[in-house]
Amino acid sequence: MSQGFSRHRGGVAVLRVARRVGGRAHEGRLTAGDLVLPCALGRSGITRRKREGDGATPAGSHELLYVYLRRGRAEKPRSVAARFVRPDDLWCDDARSFLYNRPLRGETPLGHERLWRSDRLYDVVGVLDYNIRPRVLGLGSAIFFHIATETLGPTAGCVALRARDMARLLPRLAKDVRLVVG
Repeated sequence: MSQGFSRHRGGVAVLRVARRVGGRAHEGRLTAGDLVLPCALGRSGITRRKREGDGATPAGSHELLYVYLRRGRAEKPRSVAARFVRPDDLWCDDARSFLYNRPLRGETPLGHERLWRSDRLYDVVGVLDYNIRPRVLGLGSAIFFHIATETLGPTAGCVALRARDMARLLPRLAKDVRLVVG
C-alpha cells in the first residue's frame, strides 16, 4: 500500500486533507490513495480551535456518517450510507438551541442551513461526525463534505470538491471512511 493510503472493505478508508503548499488559507488538497484532488476549505484555513462562525475547517479525524443526495443529480454510493434530501430538510446552526448541529425538517425560527439549495453545492453533502457526540454549543456546526464552486471558493468551514471530482471519489469510498484534516 502506498504511504498515507488505506483500503478498507473494498474502498478508500482515509481521505487526507491539507492546505495547498504556497496557497491561500482556503486552498487545499484531498488525497484518496493515488487520487489527489484540489479542494476548498474554510475561508480562515484549518484550525485546532474551532468556534461557530469563524470560517475555519476543524483539524482532526472526522468520520463520514452519511451523505445527503439531491435525487437525479448524483449517483448513490455503494458503500456509504446515503439519504435523499427533501425540500424541507434543514441543519440547525443556532448555538443557543438544544437542537444545535442536528438535522431539522420544516420551517423554524432557529438559525439553520437549507440542505435543498438552488446553487447545487449540496447536491452531495456528507455529514461529518465533528461536534456531533457530544454536541458542544458554539464549537461549530454544519461541518460538511460537499460540492465546491467551480473556482473552489472558500467555504464557511467545510471541505468541498468540484462536482466532477466528487463524482470520481464517491464510488471509491469504503463504508467507514474518515477525513483526516491537518
